[in-house]
Amino acid sequence: MWALTVLYGIACLYLYYMQSIQPLDYDNRYFQSDLPYHISMIVEDGWYYSFTAYAYQALYFLCGKTTVGIALFLAAVTVASLLLTEVLLRRILGSGKRSACTMAAALILNLVMPFYLKTAGSYRYVSYQSGNLWHNSTYLCMRLMALIVLLYYQKLEAGYRERITVKQWLLFALLLVVCTGVKPSFLTVFAPVLALKLLWELAHGVRFKQVFLLGAGVLPACGVVLWQNMVLFGADTGHGMTFDPWYTFSLHADRPKLAVLCSLAFPLVVLAASLPAMTKEQWRQLLARKADVQAGDGGQLRLNRWYTLAWLMALVGFAEALCLVETGSRSRDGNFLWGYLFAVFLLYVVSLAKWLSLWHIRSRLIRAAVVLAGLVLLYQLWCGSYFFLRLLSGETYFMMG
Repeated sequence: MWALTVLYGIACLYLYYMQSIQPLDYDNRYFQSDLPYHISMIVEDGWYYSFTAYAYQALYFLCGKTTVGIALFLAAVTVASLLLTEVLLRRILGSGKRSACTMAAALILNLVMPFYLKTAGSYRYVSYQSGNLWHNSTYLCMRLMALIVLLYYQKLEAGYRERITVKQWLLFALLLVVCTGVKPSFLTVFAPVLALKLLWELAHGVRFKQVFLLGAGVLPACGVVLWQNMVLFGADTGHGMTFDPWYTFSLHADRPKLAVLCSLAFPLVVLAASLPAMTKEQWRQLLARKADVQAGDGGQLRLNRWYTLAWLMALVGFAEALCLVETGSRSRDGNFLWGYLFAVFLLYVVSLAKWLSLWHIRSRLIRAAVVLAGLVLLYQLWCGSYFFLRLLSGETYFMMG
């Protein structure tokens, strides 16, 4: 598995380098990506809207005004995201040791793509919504930072009801600031869900001081959003936002609602299997205020809380992408999708963990749903591997069937 991980990193390095050296020609469809435009905006135009701009500029000049350093940086980011996916999966499952199985699962989660169905959308990527993509560098960097934030948040959440140290609060706030500075999309799906959670806990006896302290960790990142809003939507930019349901989802899909379902095929089948498998006691524990349940119940409770968090983030992200659209020249770029795409990625991680936890249930109906989910995942893995290999050949991410 380490050899496969290294091979994947080398493939990504080649892909990102080829993307970075493409001409700034909108008619070019060879190794098509946003990367050369991002580099040009920074190096030539001096337009900074993401913290990645500073890293790109430094790497560009350190490597003799070539894009080699940027490609290496993005390949490292992609491999680091894969490794952190494995850590997150083990954290959700409560497994202490890395193994070939957990590394294989992480690789699958970083390759899986939507359930391709030509009647839903003829384009393998842009007709659907996927948490895995290789053409937008700011999303790749944001995803890595978002995984770090979630891993630290899970550690902080376990003990915040009693005490939050200054160091813990500052580190949580700093991680959110960096993640938001790279791309604000994660904050737009995480902050509303965190607010709902804190309101729930406040209503169920958690001290206001502790709730306020954890919630206040988001405030510095909100300041970064205000700066980005001025850069991206300032009066001189000609850009704004409007309410236009289904516009973004309909841009490239033949049947947008079916394409949304195909994008969530594996999580939806797992959800159909997991709901009847939840006992009344597990539902009670899920809604309980305290996390310190007895041994034997804690693993399932931890998994269910991650599962709930991921679905709530996906619902918030879906609502934002469904309703909000940019105006001006970026109206067809679908930039309100990015938060939803990360939420979809997280949803696949927790759905895989939930799927693994259902195998011990003897119900024939649930077992049949679990097997079906496995077949769906296998097909979606093939879709992702096929898509990635075609990207390596230089094909556009607008590829069809």
